Amino acid sequence: MSHYQHPSAIVDDGAQIGEGSRIWHFVHVCGGARIGQGVSLGQNVFIGNQVVIGDHCKIQNNVSVYDGVTLEDGVFCGPSMVFTNVYNPRSLIERKSEYRDTLVRRGATLGANCTIVCGVTIGEFAFVGAGAVINKNVPAYALMVGVPARQIGWMSEFGEQLELPLEGEGSAPCIHTSARYILRGSVLSKESVA
Repeated sequence: MSHYQHPSAIVDDGAQIGEGSRIWHFVHVCGGARIGQGVSLGQNVFIGNQVVIGDHCKIQNNVSVYDGVTLEDGVFCGPSMVFTNVYNPRSLIERKSEYRDTLVRRGATLGANCTIVCGVTIGEFAFVGAGAVINKNVPAYALMVGVPARQIGWMSEFGEQLELPLEGEGSAPCIHTSARYILRGSVLSKESVA
């Protein structure tokens, strides 16, 4: 076995789990799941059948990743954060054919107890604050807080807030990595280092 699995964890036949991944207490991974290398699944995590998890993701305790969710490499899911896959659920009405896909791009952080309403894309290295409710697409590097969430700033790939307006023109360095971020309108990008 190229990954660690706690004896209390259940991994159904067919699940693909990358080398060096760690599956902790009371986790359930369904048979159709695809999990990359170096992934950590904390206590009491559920991973559905139609789920793709990239390399080096960290999914903290009490998170359920339902069908239709894709996490690219390096995504952080904080404790007890919530994904959904049906927009208008009813117990008495079957809606499995109406699942909406959710995509979380590379390096994004989803804070503790936040909720991601299905059908959205969260941009690379975006940062969703604890307890926020995301109900629309999130730009790359955006710092989102509140219910419903609104953007209050920009975050570096290192995970520090950048001194930039929400819109306009400007640039800011990351004090930890010397990378420079460029704002053009309402789009932030990282400048290539030669």
